[in-house]
Amino acid sequence: MVAAAPDPVRSPPPLPRTPPARSGPDPVTRAARVIKRWFTEGNVPVKVGMLVLFAGVAALLKYASDQGWVAVPVEFRYAGVAAAALAGLVFGWRQRERRRVFALSLQGGAIGVLLLVAFAAFKVHPLLPAGAAFALSVVLVAGAGVLAVMQRAIALAVLGILAGFLAPIWLSTGTGSHVALFAYYAVLNAAILAIAWWRPWRVLNLMGFVFTFGIGTLWGVLQYRPDHFQTTEPFLLLFFAFYLAIPILYARRRAAGGQRIVDACLVFGTPLVAFSLQAALLEGARMPLAFCALALALVYLVLAWMLRMRERYQPLVAPYAVLAVGFATLAVPLALSAQATASVFALEGAAAVWLGLRQQRRLPQIAGLLLQLAAAGSFLIGLEAGSPAQALANPRFTGGLLIAIAGFASAWSYRRSAKSGPAAPYYLWGLVWWIGTALAEIDRFAPPATDADLILVLATLTALLAGVARRWIDAAALDVTVAAALAAAVPLAFAQADAHAQPFAGLGLLAWVLYAGCGIYTLSGLRRVDGRARGFAHAGWVAAWTVALGLGLLELAKRLGLGDGWWVALAAAPLLAVAAATLWRPGWIGWPLATAFQAWRPALRNGLLLVLALAFVNALTWSGDAAPLPWIALLNPLDLFQAGALLVLANGLRSMPQRSRLRAQHPMLLAVAGFALISVITLRATHHWGGVDWRPSMLQTSLVQTALTVVWSMLGVVGWVVGSRRGRRTLWLAGAVLMAVVLAKLVLVDRQHLGNLLGIASFIAYGLLCTAVGYFAPAPPKTSAPRDSSGETA
Repeated sequence: MVAAAPDPVRSPPPLPRTPPARSGPDPVTRAARVIKRWFTEGNVPVKVGMLVLFAGVAALLKYASDQGWVAVPVEFRYAGVAAAALAGLVFGWRQRERRRVFALSLQGGAIGVLLLVAFAAFKVHPLLPAGAAFALSVVLVAGAGVLAVMQRAIALAVLGILAGFLAPIWLSTGTGSHVALFAYYAVLNAAILAIAWWRPWRVLNLMGFVFTFGIGTLWGVLQYRPDHFQTTEPFLLLFFAFYLAIPILYARRRAAGGQRIVDACLVFGTPLVAFSLQAALLEGARMPLAFCALALALVYLVLAWMLRMRERYQPLVAPYAVLAVGFATLAVPLALSAQATASVFALEGAAAVWLGLRQQRRLPQIAGLLLQLAAAGSFLIGLEAGSPAQALANPRFTGGLLIAIAGFASAWSYRRSAKSGPAAPYYLWGLVWWIGTALAEIDRFAPPATDADLILVLATLTALLAGVARRWIDAAALDVTVAAALAAAVPLAFAQADAHAQPFAGLGLLAWVLYAGCGIYTLSGLRRVDGRARGFAHAGWVAAWTVALGLGLLELAKRLGLGDGWWVALAAAPLLAVAAATLWRPGWIGWPLATAFQAWRPALRNGLLLVLALAFVNALTWSGDAAPLPWIALLNPLDLFQAGALLVLANGLRSMPQRSRLRAQHPMLLAVAGFALISVITLRATHHWGGVDWRPSMLQTSLVQTALTVVWSMLGVVGWVVGSRRGRRTLWLAGAVLMAVVLAKLVLVDRQHLGNLLGIASFIAYGLLCTAVGYFAPAPPKTSAPRDSSGETA
């Protein structure tokens, strides 16, 4: 029988894919979607048709007026257009139940045409007196508002108000009265205010705000003159009052619907724009503008106080309080400077960021960012106004400080929220403005000799402020700031020495006392902080004191008239002491980090050993004058320092981990360093005892070459003999190599000195030493050779 074929193995069905988490669309995408919906949803033909028709009517009226093509009396033309618009309005009202979208669009377009007719009949063709045209406009705008409220039709309100705002623009001849224009806009804004009493239509509020202040700003740029102030200021105050009240009504209606939302664009934008326009009207009158800021602060303080006990207005209390504080703060620099825009933008930007995060809305956050960038631009533009006469209490310093505070406040707001990503850029922005503003102030007012001292004070204050903030805020950026500020003292110590010989002269002593106190406080606060920044901060602290004390001792040696050997030894003494303490007394160096120092002690040790090695190499280039003491080999300050450095380096290399390459190679490294030191001591001996000038050309003298030949030969002999006696083949080979080098030196260099006794002595010494080696260690120590299985030596 044939066995049945086994069923094929079926692979398990694929697991369903988990859809990726969706993130909210950006503002551009949302705007594109809104435009797409407008053109694809609802009664699209009537929407587009009414807009096009409205624009066509406006253009026809203006063109016909300009060309005089129509022979029909102008009164009948206006009457015909108005009659058609009224018919459309009535028809749209009657269709409101059956065709709501069509009816609302038709009503809005009809009201817009009627507004257009009224304005044209007043301004283009003086058919209506100003009072009648104004009254008719009031009736039409009020009618649009009533119809919109009755039918709950925001589109109708938008179309009507939009037509009202655009009418003066389309029919403008450039010769009209600004009073008539602003009075007309006041009527429109009154309608918006009335609608806001009944309906929380934010888009209508924003549209009125943009058109009112946008067109007002445009008129001010193009046509404002100082003699217009009396007729312009009342309208600015009136418009400010309108848009001060509208957000309150919006919050009231939103609270009634169960939503606690603040219209940040109007809450913060209204005082921002109004105050900027007020600054333009006053044309740089600083004290009146300061009083305006105080008045605004008082207004918002009163509002915050009045609304704090009303539940539905609670979302407005905090923003109004922030505005009150902001304008009160702004009054101080305004009293000294006209750089109002930068300060306003910075404070408002920080407030907008805070409110946007509190309400979890992206638009106020973006607005806050743009405002702070605009503040920086305004501040930089204002730098051309001249230099202040008093340090600190001047508009440049306070303006830059406010921009920095705004950046720090925004960083703190983001740090407290769920979106902490932008906190670091905002913090860096504030830090740059804080440091840049302070440095500019130092450059303007401080004598050049004290620049480095004052910059050290600035770095100390920066570290202190960051350290204080770090005790309350868990942010790595603060740790980095502390580390950078403490490490900045290293180059500043060199700058102080360049300015006044040593870091502790003049104001430097006070600066270093402040640095000591603030550094101890700041580092003690980092004991429980994890991360590399703590180690870098302590490294900067240790390096700063090492450099400062070394520079101080160097200047002391110079003032006492000591030789250059003392200079190098005393300047490097703090480094040698710190490196030795890190190896043998880590508790001394680790304070004030205490036990936390052990976590990064190896890194500090390695860094100190590297710097000490560089100092050792640098010391090889000095003659080592021990004045006022006589120079004695190995017993002079420079030789003692280098010997101590070799001792510390040897112990440091041995303390490294077993697998470290440096530890494995440390015998060779120390041998090379010791050979270099002995050779340089030989050169110093020829300089101090033989009278050879300490310069590179000294290597061409026979005395120097003979001394080197003798010393190197002695070293080679010692290596040969000791290596042979102790059975250390490596040492024996090192001695052999050195002797070979000496032989090559005799042939290539010393032979040119055979005409004098020193050259001859070098050859004789080498021969005698080699003879001695032949007696004591004639052959290298043997190594045990492996044997094969037959017993033969491999």
